[in-house]
Amino acid sequence: MKLYYSPGACSLAPHIALHEAGLPFAAVLVNTKTHQLPDGSDYYGINPLGYVPLLELGDGTRLTEVPALVQYIADQAPARQLAPARGKLARYQLQSWLNFIATELHKGFGPLFNPATPADYKPVVIERLRSRLAWVDQQLADKPHLMGETFSVADAYLFTVSGWGGYAKVDLSDLKNIASFRQRMSARPGVQAALRAEGLLK
Repeated sequence: MKLYYSPGACSLAPHIALHEAGLPFAAVLVNTKTHQLPDGSDYYGINPLGYVPLLELGDGTRLTEVPALVQYIADQAPARQLAPARGKLARYQLQSWLNFIATELHKGFGPLFNPATPADYKPVVIERLRSRLAWVDQQLADKPHLMGETFSVADAYLFTVSGWGGYAKVDLSDLKNIASFRQRMSARPGVQAALRAEGLLK
């Protein structure tokens, strides 16, 4: 497998999942400004949409979108229990979390990274985003992970997205449960391996 990624982008979530799953893969750096790959070729030739992540399977099949990628990865290493078994209620609860993170948090940060976003609109974006993150903070009040006691690929996605606060100038210092969650996540060898591979951890 090949994971096309950009450091600190949402591709960090499947990068973490791959390390947690213990699966063999190659990580391919994408320059998201020039869309150039390390060999000089154009990333648009791999993904016409131009964004990361993209997971290329051994047979050449290409998958995009974080929720799909992390579930695929989890299903390749069922013994690691990174996702509940397919068909179980807990699997749909995992999907609920993945979709919430994708649509309410991931996309919520989007306007803050867009230089074309009007300055007077950003406070509205931040207020909405913080309300969603505050709700997540409440959900983590009595459990170490989104799904309870067990780490799942949804945690990899939340860890990735919740780390964007500093870049987007969104103060999350009052969300103590998210802060504790991030500390626990940062201690995981799989998370450290992905961060180190992306040059985000020395």
